[in-house]
Amino acid sequence: VQLVESGGGMVQPGGSLRLSCAASGFTFDNYDMSWVRQAPGKGPQWVSAIDTGGDSTYYTDSVKGRFTISRDNAKNTLYLQMNSLKLEDTALYYCARGGPDVDYSGNYFPPNDYWGQGTQVTVSS
Repeated sequence: VQLVESGGGMVQPGGSLRLSCAASGFTFDNYDMSWVRQAPGKGPQWVSAIDTGGDSTYYTDSVKGRFTISRDNAKNTLYLQMNSLKLEDTALYYCARGGPDVDYSGNYFPPNDYWGQGTQVTVSS
């Protein structure tokens, strides 16, 4: 299994970036996929997920209306379009195989499966 993220960079507040994740070594369209991020000094945070066909998408509250997850199963690629970026979006962003783990309280956690190496997103003025 290999997940390779790209598209990160430095952007001013209010700007946009599009992350990509190239997947290989498994049958991509058999798996839900997620984006996870880790800000400096904090634990990993689940950000978004998409089902196998791309019909259903899910987001953590802090990115709803600003981020859009999508996938191209023909290209084995996952995307995250990030608009209206904020300082607090600064983090290392990971592509992960699988959907989020959910506890009994309805809290969402990053999937316990394969992750990529991450791509850095820095929002700074």
